[in-house]
Amino acid sequence: MNEEELRAAQAHAERIVKASGTSFGLGMRVLPEAERRAMYAVYAFCREIDDIADEPGEEQAKRDALDEWRREIDALYQGHPTRPTAQALLPAVDAYELPHGEFVELIEGMVMDVDMDFRRRTWLDHDGLHLYCRRVAGAVGLLSVRIFGEPDATQFALAMGDALQLTNILRDIGEDAAEGRLYLPIEMIREQGITAEEPSEIVRDPRLKPVCEAIAGEAKQRFRDADELLARHDRRKLKPALIMGSVYRGYLERLETRGFGDPAAPVRLSKFAKAGRALRAWLG
Repeated sequence: MNEEELRAAQAHAERIVKASGTSFGLGMRVLPEAERRAMYAVYAFCREIDDIADEPGEEQAKRDALDEWRREIDALYQGHPTRPTAQALLPAVDAYELPHGEFVELIEGMVMDVDMDFRRRTWLDHDGLHLYCRRVAGAVGLLSVRIFGEPDATQFALAMGDALQLTNILRDIGEDAAEGRLYLPIEMIREQGITAEEPSEIVRDPRLKPVCEAIAGEAKQRFRDADELLARHDRRKLKPALIMGSVYRGYLERLETRGFGDPAAPVRLSKFAKAGRALRAWLG
């Protein structure tokens, strides 16, 4: 891959990030150029495989597409990626020694989403929820702290990943239910006497409130864990993660203020609110 191809691949990854409007963009934009390009490439990879799981299509077609990405990641680590996003990842893999296995974990997380779409009676239990968080958020965290220059901050990355993903699940519960997905642990749902099978019915049941409150409590605890673990590391290097965490704490606070009587009711943060929280995290 020559310099012109690399620049084109990096531009491709940056376009994906900017088009997504992700809240994580605030944390990525404060990074030096090389680290920012690396994070853009990681995010673009996550976006592409997430789109495979989320977009309409047949189960086997989605599995085949994810298998193609497994082969592309293998090709990346052999030094000859063919897709623009994988090509954008190549300098990052080399410079930051990004583990092959974490990209595989992310793909496995998307397989869990596909399973949920096509096997709706196979819900996540509590262990399954935390496995899902480890795969789709913990893997990103472990890749990110290497790029940030704190590769030993693994427990911090996992705690922050759990906190962000649990918050995301609570924030998007209505949208996910409309698509036939539910990430809340099935045993906690059944303990409340809820016997409905369809996610759209479950999220309208007022008895779901204590389940959501319990998951919110877990998210808050994982934020506290991340705060405690931060003391072991260079706070300056982890500021991008703290910015992302601050924005998602804002979502969690809004969720708790709103309450979980109607968990599908949307909760949003304005751009101004996000920017304010990001600035406080940067200066803190």
